[in-house]
Amino acid sequence: MQDLLSGILYSFAAIFIILDPILSVPIFAGMVKGKEPREIHKQALIAVAVAGGLMYLFLFFNTMIFDILGLNMPSFQIAGGILLFILGMQMTLGIDIGKCKDHSTTAAGVVIGTPLLCGPGTITTVMLLSSSYGILIPLIAITAALLVTWAILYYAENIQRLLGEVVTDIMGKVLGMLVAAIAVKIIASGVMTLPLH
Repeated sequence: MQDLLSGILYSFAAIFIILDPILSVPIFAGMVKGKEPREIHKQALIAVAVAGGLMYLFLFFNTMIFDILGLNMPSFQIAGGILLFILGMQMTLGIDIGKCKDHSTTAAGVVIGTPLLCGPGTITTVMLLSSSYGILIPLIAITAALLVTWAILYYAENIQRLLGEVVTDIMGKVLGMLVAAIAVKIIASGVMTLPLH
C-alpha cells in the first residue's frame, strides 16, 4: 500500500511539473480575454481534454502508435518543438500566428492542450512512468494532475487578476522567451537523437 501511494505521489509530481499549468495561466487568459465566462470554462475543459486524451493514448498504446505510423520520438520532438517555438514567439512579440477569423477562441483550448500542456516532454514522461509502474499508477496520477490543471485554467482570469495586468503581461513575455528556449532544447535533443538511416 505504501509503495502504491509513493508511486502515485511520485508520478503525480513528475506529471504535474512537466504539465506546468501555472505557465499556461497568462497565455490562456490572454487568448480568451474578453470572452464570456462560459466560453472560457469550455476552453479550459477542451485544453485538459486534449492534453488528457494524448496522455491516456500514449499510456495505453505506448510506442505502438509510432510503430504504426513509422515515426520515432526524435521526429515527434522536432515537430512539437517547432510548434512550441512558434507559440513562444507569438507570446513574446504579441503577434497572432494561424488565427482563423471565426475560430480564434476554439484554438485556445487546443493550443494550450498541445503542445503547451502535453508536448513531447509530457508524452515521454508518461511512457517512462508506464514502463516503471505499469498502467494503474500513472493512470491515477494523470487523472489527478489533469483535475488540478483544469481547476487552475478554470480560474485563470482570477489568478491573472490577483497578479495584476502589468505583472501578467511581463510574465507572459518572459514565459514566451522561456517557452521558445525550451522549444529550441527539445528540437536540438530531437536532432541529436534522430536516426540518420
